[in-house]
Amino acid sequence: MTGVANRWSIATGIARALHAHGASLIFIYQGERVRDEVEKLAAELGGAPSFPCDVGSDEAIAALAAQVGPLDGFVHSIAFVNKEDLSGKVYDTSRAGFALSLDISSYSLIALVRGLRENLRDGASVMALTYYGATSIVPNYNLAGIAKAALESIVRYLAYDLGERAIRVNAISAGPISTASSRQVAGFKKILGSVAKNAPLRRNVTIDDVGNTAVYLASDLSRAVTADVHFVDSGYHALGLHADETAP
Repeated sequence: MTGVANRWSIATGIARALHAHGASLIFIYQGERVRDEVEKLAAELGGAPSFPCDVGSDEAIAALAAQVGPLDGFVHSIAFVNKEDLSGKVYDTSRAGFALSLDISSYSLIALVRGLRENLRDGASVMALTYYGATSIVPNYNLAGIAKAALESIVRYLAYDLGERAIRVNAISAGPISTASSRQVAGFKKILGSVAKNAPLRRNVTIDDVGNTAVYLASDLSRAVTADVHFVDSGYHALGLHADETAP
């Protein structure tokens, strides 16, 4: 498990669901800032071991691979964008900001697969977390959406490369959920309100909803499912018009 920062993280919902269905977990965290919270959550979920890992470092990933042993899969729930690149005009994105975001948010999936490929058992399941903003315009999501679009493409190409070992690679596109990172997006409360009002199921989703889908993707029930994006957003992604709009 990557991306577990606190009990409200989407990755935490996934970890809880996997643990409830008998999975033995390993937590990967970035930096001392979140270490105490991660270790506290790990203790609640079967005493899962936790390891620091900077996914921007191939050396750190290699060190991780030497410690974790065989894996039935892993969850990539990692993203980073400088706050100034989440608002304003996309054409004002700095070259350095773009490189950093694509490295951490997208390339890190490639780096982890390469570094952990000998750890992954045949038939393993790899999951990445994405969002609607990868394929549609979400104001103030900006560079994050561009990075998620790259991530979704990486999922498809990795699925092809790993398919000969029956390793499945999928993405979960979660609807908006109030997490520490999502609250950095300007107007986030309006996004939550729009989903609750207009989505076919007329509600926002929870980290537990995402966790349930992750359990399916981690299990043999999805052994013929790969290279796809699975929406857990109450059907919002399928809308052509919102309830307050009229057809021409």
